[in-house]
Amino acid sequence: MKTRIYVTLKNGVLDPQGKAIHHALEGLGFSGVNDVRAGKLIELDLDDSVTTADIERMCQQLLANTVIENFRIEPVAG
Repeated sequence: MKTRIYVTLKNGVLDPQGKAIHHALEGLGFSGVNDVRAGKLIELDLDDSVTTADIERMCQQLLANTVIENFRIEPVAG
């Protein structure tokens, strides 16, 4: 079973990588981009025995810094 974990910074947390991307896009001539927030995608290939609670614990203990980041778990169809 494949599962995707999306990790993003919480609102109010400064995002220097997002700011750098925004600045670079402007420098390349792209207009109309109001803000950029960068995050990460983690894809796991899991045994069927792994539960949603197990995945939650993985996120809380390692995959996301829950002090400054949110995470979303999404099973991959197919």
